Amino acid sequence: MPDVQAFEAHATDADLDDLRARLAAARLPEAETVKRRWEQGVPLADLVELVDYWRTGYDWRSFEARLDRIGQFRTTIDDLGIHFLHRRSARADATPLLLTHGWPGSVAEFADVMDELANPEEVAAPAFHVVAPSLPGFGYSDKPATTGWGTEKIAAAWVELMERLGYHKFLAHGGDWGGVITTILGGRFPEHVLGIHTTTAQAPPGLSADGLTATERKWAAETREFWLHRAAYAKQQATRPQTIGYSLVDSPVGLLAWILDKFAEWTDTSDSPFETISRDRVLDDVTLYWLTRTGASAARIYYESHNSLDPELRVDVPSAISVYPRDIEKCPRPWAQERFRRIVRWEEPEAGGHFPSLEVPGYFVNDLREGLAAVLAAGRHRTMAR
Repeated sequence: MPDVQAFEAHATDADLDDLRARLAAARLPEAETVKRRWEQGVPLADLVELVDYWRTGYDWRSFEARLDRIGQFRTTIDDLGIHFLHRRSARADATPLLLTHGWPGSVAEFADVMDELANPEEVAAPAFHVVAPSLPGFGYSDKPATTGWGTEKIAAAWVELMERLGYHKFLAHGGDWGGVITTILGGRFPEHVLGIHTTTAQAPPGLSADGLTATERKWAAETREFWLHRAAYAKQQATRPQTIGYSLVDSPVGLLAWILDKFAEWTDTSDSPFETISRDRVLDDVTLYWLTRTGASAARIYYESHNSLDPELRVDVPSAISVYPRDIEKCPRPWAQERFRRIVRWEEPEAGGHFPSLEVPGYFVNDLREGLAAVLAAGRHRTMAR
């Protein structure tokens, strides 16, 4: 594969020293003026504690080593360097699987589950050749220098990436922006995509609530409330990513607070995100943003693609959908069926939020396996029926 080069992650000691110095010299605001924690954002006491751990206890080199053990590569597509993790399975019956992250995530979301997906201990469990690319402007992928790198172009680039790896047909999974891209992959490239699994199912606009159950109406109301009252971050990044970008690239504490706020609000926890996700896993993600200086470039995916999913797009490949109880968007199944025409598995887990691979990794792996097994079985059945 001459177009694909091996890649190793290695921050300079100078960059790590600079990070610690900036953390030590941080200027912080006064404490929040409310008694209900998190009502005004990240509480000062929580941030002070995490900043101290980031500066004195967190080990970035350990995360770099984990990425290198999985296998890291880069290739250039449409003049843009794309970074990706690639773990080939030892199993002869393995199926190629593309995992796409979102914001404020990164490939760090999948670092702890790729080995298990590629080489499961149970012989009966399906195995996958797993590919997890970094979105343009994220992590070790290049930063686009012009507009145009929206979700449609990214989906097409992912097809090219998989082709270069020898995977003409593949499965796809994603959540958040990764879920949108996965939807586009299933809708635009059915000749390449065997089927999809997503935790972010977005219905076409303008559907009626008539006939929805009480639970489905509640989901719709919660999703509407989220976009009306708790999505200022998305409006900021969709309209003025450059402005917020200066803070995200210049201040590690500002970057940490901007991202930690989402880990706190979007996880299935009663107070702190660290009830389900370790400090190290959150800091893996935040430090990746910091060292690659991608706070601004990653935010631009909102400028490129916010509210841009084609309302006419339909997905006819087999689809498995999981709606986690504390996710920020929960689409009723009757609405989802208007876009995803062949839902072969629908799951409503009892626990988990927007980051299931980090919050409930064991459940996430099993759910993904079972969902993709159902997708593959549906594809085989259709082929035999012909």
